[in-house]
Amino acid sequence: MAKDYYGILGVRREASPDDIKRAYRKLAREYHPDVNPDPAAHEKFKDINAAYEVLSDPRKREIVDLGGDPLAPQGGGPGPGGAGPFVGFQDIMDAFFGGGGSRGPRPRTRAGADAILRLDLDLHETAFGVDAPITVDTAVLCTTCSGAGTAAGTHPQTCETCAGRGEIQSVQKTFLGQVVSARPCPTCQGFGTTIPHPCPQCAGEGRVRSRRSLTVKIPAGVEDGMRIRLANQGEVGPGGGPAGDLYVEIHERPHDVFSRKGDDLHCRVTLPMTAAALGTRLTIKTLDGEETVDVKAGTQPGASMRLRARGVPHLRGTGRGDLHVHLDVRTPTKLDPEQERLLRELASLRGEELAEVSRQKGGLFSSIRDAFNGHA
Repeated sequence: MAKDYYGILGVRREASPDDIKRAYRKLAREYHPDVNPDPAAHEKFKDINAAYEVLSDPRKREIVDLGGDPLAPQGGGPGPGGAGPFVGFQDIMDAFFGGGGSRGPRPRTRAGADAILRLDLDLHETAFGVDAPITVDTAVLCTTCSGAGTAAGTHPQTCETCAGRGEIQSVQKTFLGQVVSARPCPTCQGFGTTIPHPCPQCAGEGRVRSRRSLTVKIPAGVEDGMRIRLANQGEVGPGGGPAGDLYVEIHERPHDVFSRKGDDLHCRVTLPMTAAALGTRLTIKTLDGEETVDVKAGTQPGASMRLRARGVPHLRGTGRGDLHVHLDVRTPTKLDPEQERLLRELASLRGEELAEVSRQKGGLFSSIRDAFNGHA
């Protein structure tokens, strides 16, 4: 009967690789011979290592899920009343394409994965740049074993099962006849060596997870969604392998005044109807402070002004984008009697008193009159 490797580690069958790794580390610390001298604990530690070897290898785990045992002795044929050896798809492919040849042991030291971190910044920070502190949670080199994965005073040993080759060969009977196939050694997982006494800090991984602080330099002009690469600041690889890269993804917070389109900024300013007609001076807020600009007399609704080089600095090259100020002209909806008299007098002076005629034609003047009188 195949062993219950999931039960040994105390994880569910649908457990993720990270769940399996965490369960293994927890149990390894509890039953390690250096920590627990009980002989029963020593046997338990062997079972824990075997379970981790199987469930951390996708191919071996697939065999377990199909009801087999990848660590069971493999013969040339079925025993009395028993099932024959497990023949997977890869075995058949090996028979056709020569996959049974020796590939040698695989290295314990492998390159680490890249990592990504989100960084939220204000518009002023993305526009002019900033040295931003960040906190990174990644795998780092185990300082106890310096990446070797072994306990102090111990070393990896040549695997007795495969004699250091990292693989074993087996002869299997299939519908093709006798098939000689090579597969990773189940004892050493293809490394060619075993670690009888894993490092108690990293459980043989050569790396541990750690939280550390860094400072990332954000250049002026970055945009939302851009990524900044920090070389060799990602995950340290298994066996203390070289670290991957860390990518910092920029997310720009919405601004209460400006909206951004590329390196240009946009904002809206509301003007009274009289100010638009007579002209005025406005104090405009920019990224560099406040500026006073002139609004020409007779400014129409929807007009805009452009303040050159008041936008965001160009990320590549020199110069800056522009600031576009969009003007909304506000028409009064309620007038007191004196205001209405004065406005009617102005309309008479300008020859615009024929509101009733324009209303019958559905013209602009009837709309203005209705707005002054508070009608829909």
